Amino acid sequence: MELPVKEPEIGDAFGQILTLCWAAGAAPWSAVEIIERDDGRTDAHDASTYFAEPERWAVLERWAWEQAAGRILDVGCGGGRHAVPWTAKGLGVVGLDASPGAVKVMRDRGVESVVGSVPDLPPGLGRFDTVTLFGNNIGLLGGPRTAQQVLDALATVTRPGGRLIGTGTDPGGDDSVHAAYHAWNVERGRPRGQARIRVRATGIATPWFDYWFPTPEEITEVVAESDSWALEKLQHSPDGPGYAAILLRR
Repeated sequence: MELPVKEPEIGDAFGQILTLCWAAGAAPWSAVEIIERDDGRTDAHDASTYFAEPERWAVLERWAWEQAAGRILDVGCGGGRHAVPWTAKGLGVVGLDASPGAVKVMRDRGVESVVGSVPDLPPGLGRFDTVTLFGNNIGLLGGPRTAQQVLDALATVTRPGGRLIGTGTDPGGDDSVHAAYHAWNVERGRPRGQARIRVRATGIATPWFDYWFPTPEEITEVVAESDSWALEKLQHSPDGPGYAAILLRR
């Protein structure tokens, strides 16, 4: 007889993982992030990457990070990989993350941070010169149906002439390891590169949410439909499928 599968309790799994990792000095594999996808696939990631120093970053990530200036809103700030070195440079940074545990870690690291997510931004953030969606967080656009809502919300906290800088990953063609999932998405009327995922830790999991891996062409199309943003630059990674998009606030 098969035993019923017990669903995890819904909670701040991401915050639990970051808290454990930070308490261990962000040592490699001191905490493991489990990403579960709605087709049953699970992937394990070394949580110490959320605390990686700039010298460990990929070329594209370092380039994108250097483009930020002025007062910065770091959306999906995680453990502060980008925000802490910006703060060390003397830039004003506010971290934003849906995880209370992540926000506590950020505050412990000396960065002003608030709990919140897109498109429903918390009040009182003020205005920023740069908004960032780093660590593949272009995915927080959610998909073509929600992208404009997210972009419009971020425009309300960005000064005219300010920039939104995001990094993403091209989901690849039909020969990618995710080809079957991409095909399943298309069958369901979803974008190829959209994923429905949740983060799992010991005994708990986040709610399910949509995370989008758009192609550069899809990002270009989304921005072209925006009344608030114009595409200033699309920078491709020299060593992989990653890219960075810089948007200019109209």
